[in-house]
Amino acid sequence: MKIVDLKCAIIGKSPVVRIVTDEGISGYAQAETWKPYLKPHILAFREALIGEDPTLVERVMLKIRQRGGFKPWGTAVSVIEMALWDLAGKGAGLPVHKLLGGKIRDKVRVYNGAIRFPFTGHQPQDYADDMAKMMALPQGFTIFKQPIGFHSAMKREVPNFYYGEPSASPFHGALDRGPITEKGLRHIVDCVAAMKEVAGDKVGIALDCGPGWMLGDAIRLARLLEPYNLMWIEDLLTGDYTPWVNAGVYRELTRTSTTPIHTGEQIYLRQNFKELIETQAVHVVGPDPADVGGIAELKWIAEYADLHGITMAPHGTANGLLGLGALIQVSATLPNNFIAFEYTTADPDWWNNIVDTVPVVENGMIAVPDKPGMGINIVPEKAQRYLASDDHDFFA
Repeated sequence: MKIVDLKCAIIGKSPVVRIVTDEGISGYAQAETWKPYLKPHILAFREALIGEDPTLVERVMLKIRQRGGFKPWGTAVSVIEMALWDLAGKGAGLPVHKLLGGKIRDKVRVYNGAIRFPFTGHQPQDYADDMAKMMALPQGFTIFKQPIGFHSAMKREVPNFYYGEPSASPFHGALDRGPITEKGLRHIVDCVAAMKEVAGDKVGIALDCGPGWMLGDAIRLARLLEPYNLMWIEDLLTGDYTPWVNAGVYRELTRTSTTPIHTGEQIYLRQNFKELIETQAVHVVGPDPADVGGIAELKWIAEYADLHGITMAPHGTANGLLGLGALIQVSATLPNNFIAFEYTTADPDWWNNIVDTVPVVENGMIAVPDKPGMGINIVPEKAQRYLASDDHDFFA
């Protein structure tokens, strides 16, 4: 089997990759939503892939892996890696999890970071009401991650929240950063207490906090949150769209906290997790398969973290339904340091109508499919109508 073409189309809000072979089998993968600007970066790898055997995934990846970078630039490499695995699975007639060593669990736990009920004000009662709505969702999620602090509009809507000004950048992930006021710190704790009053011990709560915190403020927050038994507090110091790790500073935070400290969604490649893991600089790592270099890279990181007593909660908020398939397959194979991965949904909703199956979440779990490839396939006849004019030949 040989690769004869690499294609990329924007379907809805997502770049979708198709790797075409001379045997009429194609592999598909979906980049994170809101990244249409990555299309030319993905297509730049076309010449490197032509003529390669797509079932030799690692051999192909060695040609392109060094061309990626921290979020969002690692996506171009990551989405090709996942399409290769989809193709290899289809060629072998096997689910991808069997190519990765086989599943060790028949169902994978997901946490809700995607289904949101927007609110303004960001007062304790707003968070309490939101928690009640999320707990009533039919999926029966057992873990919820709530944006708060710098990872929410709280920094703008709560007066005197911190000693600084919100960034004027138009881009998501702009690094708002600065010392928190005592009022701001107490406000976050009050909001967490309000959510915990609703949730009790029935579900787990995690917080998506930043990045943007100063180390001293992060230490104070972690200590103040200890009574609430949170699953983790995420990206306090670095995180979403931050092109560096700061493992040494994270270690100073983690060594003072019994509240689990989490980071990793923006990090590209295992080498950039090395110091975080080897120095126990965090309690939880959360690489995203669409940013870290793909699913095999994520599995390696999970296994290395397990050797060092660190747990794994992969990121995946906006990876779409094809991304959901990839997360299910790799999470089924991870060691027992796996907590849950971040559930991702169709965006726009009509994506539900252009794939052959939409996984069902029951009691916060998804059954692992045994269909060849990633287990979720785009249906060309249904998706064609959503292609832009310059992508009309994507399925040809």
